[in-house]
Amino acid sequence: MNKKLPSLGVALIPLMTLVGVLFLNISIFKDNATYGPNQLALIFSGIVSGLIGYFSLNVSFEEIEKKIIESISVSMQANLILLVVGALISLWIFSGVVPTMIYYGIKLINPGMFLPLACIISCIVSLATGSSWSTGGTVGIALIGVGEALNIPSGMVAGAVISGAYFGDKLSPLSDTTNLAPAMAGTDLFTHIRYMVITTIPSIAIALIGFVILGFFYGQADGDVSQVQSVLGVLEKNFNLSPFLFLLPLIVFSLVAKKVPALPALVLGVFLGALFTIIFQQDLLRQFLSSDYSASSIYGKIMDVAANGFKIHTGHEVVDKLLSRGGMSSMLNTVWLILSAMIFGGVMEATGMLEVIASSILKLVRGTTSLIAATISSCLVMNLTASDQFLAIVVPGKMFKNSYEKFNLAPENLSRSLEDAGTLTSVLVPWNTCGAYFATILGVSTFSYLPFCFFNLVNPIIAIFIAAMGYKIKTREASV
Repeated sequence: MNKKLPSLGVALIPLMTLVGVLFLNISIFKDNATYGPNQLALIFSGIVSGLIGYFSLNVSFEEIEKKIIESISVSMQANLILLVVGALISLWIFSGVVPTMIYYGIKLINPGMFLPLACIISCIVSLATGSSWSTGGTVGIALIGVGEALNIPSGMVAGAVISGAYFGDKLSPLSDTTNLAPAMAGTDLFTHIRYMVITTIPSIAIALIGFVILGFFYGQADGDVSQVQSVLGVLEKNFNLSPFLFLLPLIVFSLVAKKVPALPALVLGVFLGALFTIIFQQDLLRQFLSSDYSASSIYGKIMDVAANGFKIHTGHEVVDKLLSRGGMSSMLNTVWLILSAMIFGGVMEATGMLEVIASSILKLVRGTTSLIAATISSCLVMNLTASDQFLAIVVPGKMFKNSYEKFNLAPENLSRSLEDAGTLTSVLVPWNTCGAYFATILGVSTFSYLPFCFFNLVNPIIAIFIAAMGYKIKTREASV
């Protein structure tokens, strides 16, 4: 029997099922919803889509299974990076790298200006490395720690870090998405970057203004001084804090800046973290190992920390909560979430439901503004359903390329729109690979940081507004 395409109403059933179950999970389980309930919601919604496809649309189980496997394969690099980052976080804490970054960050950063500075620091690091993930997994963790010591809500700090990380990721020529978007649209990398500046600079300016305003209300309390000083004292007492420890992140960042792939660069960061632990934290190692300070015991402790996370009991609640984290095992729940999301996305693609939803959006296009708005909306839908930012760029890119040609628009209009939404909204979806990653490494739930990701929220709106104003909308003749 021939495969049939569903109607829009039928195609929306699994998506609405997912949204309904996710909201039910959040109301019942709160922040714990990502520790099982949301994974099951994604799988259940995928089953709903699969049953509709099998019984009503003549889609074979073999085809559904094939698409699920293909979808999961897309996420495997992200899952591998997650596991490596788990080990990196714990060993960078154990080695003293993260405590040193927190220590000097607290001493150097003005509390009232911390949020905009956190955003700017993340912008610089992400521009240099081309990776929002590397930025969040290194300086992002340290900035979260500084923010907690200054009594600034973690959701706000995470929002500032993510805003800066995605600004750099979006404009850096080293970024994978920044290279992918122009490839899909049919333009060159640097034309794409220059054209993105039009929507990106106003958006980051608005974000920084928002963080400056928040700074007037947080990080200024007089009562925070004693807590900050106590955090510094505990860090000094338990770790050997040395400026030489900054060499480790500098090495990793320089490798990424030289276009070394993220995975091997992060793996090297893990090995260097173990080496730096042995060199710089011998007193801490002796404290953990007591009298059995042998090569085999040191090896065993480092392996345990890499696998199961770093745990410390200083008697200071803030420091213990801040530094007791990481390990490959801490990422397994996120890997589960990503696999569940890719199952859902694979079934939706196999049954043709993603195609129908995207095509329905395309029917609403009547002009330049609606075309750009439709592109941005499709990228958001893909991030919600396919759960991967690369698919949120590739699928709408393929789907809208002919439409931009039809409306005589230069391809950089499309490539910019793909990044304005495909790249930036991925981190706002809890079950997307990016949302799951940042929630895990920063220790802040997606819905806690989402309201403060000012850059990610504002940029798609700015893009549509600029299109409506007709500002810098380049035609194909003008781009030749």
